[in-house]
Amino acid sequence: MTPRVDKSLFSALGRVVVLVHDPDAALAFYRDILGFSVLHDQTPDGYRYLHIGVSGPEGVGLWLMTATTDRERELVGQQCGGQPLLVLYTNDLEPVSKHLREHGVRVWNERKDTGSWSLHFADLYGNVIVVAQLH
Repeated sequence: MTPRVDKSLFSALGRVVVLVHDPDAALAFYRDILGFSVLHDQTPDGYRYLHIGVSGPEGVGLWLMTATTDRERELVGQQCGGQPLLVLYTNDLEPVSKHLREHGVRVWNERKDTGSWSLHFADLYGNVIVVAQLH
């Protein structure tokens, strides 16, 4: 049995890696449709480090990482095997739902539960993202 750590070893969550074929197309989706902002975008030594995020804890975000190997290219859009890649929170789901649909984003499984109202949608590669309004 592994001993339990009594206090957190980490101070914050930094980035979640999302494999993409085209970082510019992924950036356009996440920035222009979802409203993410660029946290860091540099290309030292020919490799692009493109980090994006939403308002909230500083520095938390996504690293849109270009798939460079055959195995990574196979995983684009399937990193979580069809399970959600992300859960985003909103204070008002109705305008989010409308906005996504107006931009042609595939939305499904909109539901109201005891503690939340949520929906699923897919990014341009098919990664599943959940948006939830907590009660």
